[in-house]
Amino acid sequence: MIIILYLSVAIIAIAFVILVIFVSKTLKSLQGTLESVSETLGGLEKQLDGVTRETTELLHKTNDVVLDIQQKSESLNTVFDAVKDVGTTIKGFNHSLQNVTNTVEKQLEQNKEKVTQVVQWSNIFLELKDKWKSRKQQTIEHEQEEHKRLRNQANM
Repeated sequence: MIIILYLSVAIIAIAFVILVIFVSKTLKSLQGTLESVSETLGGLEKQLDGVTRETTELLHKTNDVVLDIQQKSESLNTVFDAVKDVGTTIKGFNHSLQNVTNTVEKQLEQNKEKVTQVVQWSNIFLELKDKWKSRKQQTIEHEQEEHKRLRNQANM
């Protein structure tokens, strides 16, 4: 029985050695993998630093563009306000002009008869003026003929 015990201990020792050898190989393989992962992470860290720097620069440029757009937008707001004021002014002017036109139309309608009478009187006045000029011309011609006749009588 002691032999079985020694034999069992020897088998356990051999199994333990084999286990240690396999665990050792596994740990060495794991060490290589971890070193590879470490190198990869180091490369990623460098790349991440570069991306972070570029992202920071892009963020600054984006902020500058946003500020520029905001300033230009505020400038455009004043332009739109000015255009709106011009539109309001023109609308008011059109309203006033419409009121004046309506007032003139009403007054013309109310004074239509008076205007007709004024036109008739001015036509009569013009006819009288023409007749007066005609009579004056006739008088002048008559006086000239009379003057010629008297001269002719005096020369004879």
